[in-house]
Amino acid sequence: MGTTNHHHHHHHHQPTTFPIKKLITGALYTLLPLALLHVYLFPISLKQPKLITSTQSQKTSSPSIPSSLAGEGVEHRHSPRSPRCDYSDGRWVPDSRGPRYNGTSCSTIKDGQNCMAHGRPDTGYLYWRWQPNHCQLPAFDPVSFLHLIQNKHLAFVGDSMARNQLESLLCLLSAASPPELVYRDGQENKFRRWVFHGYNATVSIFWCPFLVKGIEKSAAPGLNHNKLYLDSADDRWASELDRMDMVVFSVGHWFLHPAIYYENELVLGCHHCPELNHTEIGFFDVFRKAFKTTLKVVSSQDWSSPASSEKLVVVTTFSPAHFEGEWDKFGACPKKKPYKEGEKGMEYMDAEMRKIEVEEVEAAASKGAAKSGGRLRIEALDVTKLALLRPDGHPGPYMYPNPFADGIKEKVQNDCVHWCLPGPIDTWNEILLEMIKRWK
Repeated sequence: MGTTNHHHHHHHHQPTTFPIKKLITGALYTLLPLALLHVYLFPISLKQPKLITSTQSQKTSSPSIPSSLAGEGVEHRHSPRSPRCDYSDGRWVPDSRGPRYNGTSCSTIKDGQNCMAHGRPDTGYLYWRWQPNHCQLPAFDPVSFLHLIQNKHLAFVGDSMARNQLESLLCLLSAASPPELVYRDGQENKFRRWVFHGYNATVSIFWCPFLVKGIEKSAAPGLNHNKLYLDSADDRWASELDRMDMVVFSVGHWFLHPAIYYENELVLGCHHCPELNHTEIGFFDVFRKAFKTTLKVVSSQDWSSPASSEKLVVVTTFSPAHFEGEWDKFGACPKKKPYKEGEKGMEYMDAEMRKIEVEEVEAAASKGAAKSGGRLRIEALDVTKLALLRPDGHPGPYMYPNPFADGIKEKVQNDCVHWCLPGPIDTWNEILLEMIKRWK
């Protein structure tokens, strides 16, 4: 995640770009000090909606998808009730309304994302809204969201991008009803639950950066790699699955880190572990396996019992980082406004991560619908393009308070991955609201 300049100049998008993959993975991980990975990856959340359900089987490419993604898009057939909107196809347009909340009206913003409170001087990044090309995306309405989750449990499962999206949602909802924290596990807010009392609605977050079982290298002294067990889902969320009505999965960035992979208790290979005698395998296949395992677990509950209620599963797609240089140098993500259509192409890695998620969701959606007698819906919240176009929405140096109080410093840590709150990520939740409305 540390630098993108090493591969800026390559524009191959065909899967044969193996050397680029090597370069990306090598460059990214040698440069980013481990201390920062932790800071970074705990607050991430990206959503861009491409809605995929069991009604789609063929793929067709649509002219509105950037050429780098042609052939990977999914055209949406019209459902009997209403035409489906492809929210991922659109552009950012100026919006005079500004944000729905701020750092004082919302008390749950994570410090590192409270850009205004930390002294970010420009505010232009707050005055844009996403305009889909073929339909409207209504402004977020907290009351109707709360009505839709009344007596229900909505869980976010994933890494810091999942947390970033969850915290955006809490702020958006707090305009109508204050959330009460009813559970937190002592460790760094990794597992928390809130209740909106007027609605008996529960919203929770489960830390799980791989979705599958994993041991983070920080958990064991002397461990230089994460360990991933690709054939079993992580128990913390999987054991509570039957008590969740809606689940949002959001992961990705942790798969880029050095890791050893296990399947059936045997070592499958590893990523970036030159000192070990294991087969080097890329993280794309591993990312795909993690989703296969996760979505299989989601659809394998016992649907025969009348008690098994309907379930909506949403996968928020990968959100690209926007480093324009070293993460610890001044001006790592300096932009003040969105990219225009066509100004920025999608990097190979970002496009590939998104594509894997979209394909796995599509494959699981039809199986899940069949298995559950229509009670399980699996969809992608395809935010990759929305996110790509917003280099201006990150905390950058304002991940820490008043970084330039003593004048401009050449060395300064930057977060060019997560999103300021309020910020572009609020849009992911506007789309999530439309997905829940349609599911209902």
